[in-house]
Amino acid sequence: MDMSPLIISLKTAFAATAITFFIGIYMACFVVRMKHFQGIMDAIITLPMVLPPTVVGFFLLLIFGKRSWLGQLLLQFDIRFVFSWEAAVIAAVVVSMPLMYRTARGAFEQIDKNIIYAARTLGVSEWKIFWWILLPNARQGILAGIILSFTRALGEFGATIMVAGNIPGVTQTMSTAIYSAVQADDDATAFQWVIIVVVFSFAIVMLMNYWVNYKARNQVFAGAGK
Repeated sequence: MDMSPLIISLKTAFAATAITFFIGIYMACFVVRMKHFQGIMDAIITLPMVLPPTVVGFFLLLIFGKRSWLGQLLLQFDIRFVFSWEAAVIAAVVVSMPLMYRTARGAFEQIDKNIIYAARTLGVSEWKIFWWILLPNARQGILAGIILSFTRALGEFGATIMVAGNIPGVTQTMSTAIYSAVQADDDATAFQWVIIVVVFSFAIVMLMNYWVNYKARNQVFAGAGK
């Protein structure tokens, strides 16, 4: 059994999650601090989460395709973005980033604003407030966002097959491998990949639940010891 779809899926998911982590947290902080047009900005960032993945893939083709100005610019440097592994990563970032953004924003909004106001009164810079107050207090929500983004990127299909294709050994992920197997009437191979995806996703969710329960127990014991 060729294991390249598993390797490509993991590489794509890890790369996409790393990018999503920074973009999602930045956008969450940006929107939380906005005073005007917050709802519009929130809708724009969240839109890829509710759009059909094929629609997201179509927009990515419009942006990076060879007929677009960006695609033409990339071709000048002999860079072909469409139907490449990088395209699969970008597709995974676009569809998974809203999950990171939503969970990070929810975690930031639950932080007691008086703590932030007190830090500003004491002259603490916004950068230090972010690293010393926001991130530590929102770590559980951010961790949940990382896990959700990773699992979403791991199982991405629609946008990936639109903009990255289904090239064996290059862009073929587990999801597209299942699609190819079903198209070829190879139910055995499709079932094997389905089991692998289910096991991976189940294990990740169980680890997240274990971590949340572990932190909750520690907080209870810490409170009881005071």
